[in-house]
This record gives sequence, structure tokens and C-alpha cells, in this order.
Amino acid sequence: MTEEYITRNEHDEFCRRLDAENERQNSRLTALEQQTHEINSLATSVEKLALNMQNMLEEQTRQGKRLTDLESRDGEKWRNVVGYITTAIISLILGYLGNLIF
Repeated sequence: MTEEYITRNEHDEFCRRLDAENERQNSRLTALEQQTHEINSLATSVEKLALNMQNMLEEQTRQGKRLTDLESRDGEKWRNVVGYITTAIISLILGYLGNLIF
């Protein structure tokens, strides 16, 4: 059985090609690691943004309730004032009519 040996030049060429392939793969791995880091950073930012938006929604809901309460309070005061004025006018009219009759 004859074994074929390769020459030193062939071996060196083979090593150069392996080194070049390793460099190419290392470069791709570095780029993938960078992209993974950026994706993780983006996911974290999106999570923080969602949390902030949820907090903003809750705050807007609370402010809307307070605004509704304030608006209804002013309307309630206005209705009370109108009621008092109406009562006073009716009382004056009835008092005047009472003085005329009696």
C-alpha cells in the first residue's frame, strides 16, 4: 500500500486557506455578536418604552377622572347658584303677591 504524501508547499497553502477561513468566520462571529448585542439593547429599550407608556396611560386615566370631578363640581356649584337665585326670585314674587293680597 502506497501512501501519498503532500509537499510542504501544499501543506503551507492548506494552512493559509484554513487561517483565511478562520479569519472570515471570526469576523462573521464578531458581527453576529454585535448584532445580538444591538438587538438585546433594542429589546430592552422597547420594554422600557412600553412600561413608560403604560405609566403614562395610568396617569392620563387618573387626570381624566380628576378633570371630570372638577368639571362636575363646577357644574354642581352653578346649578346650586341658579337654584338659589330661582328660589329667591320665586320668594320675592310670592312675597310681593302676598303683600298685595293681604
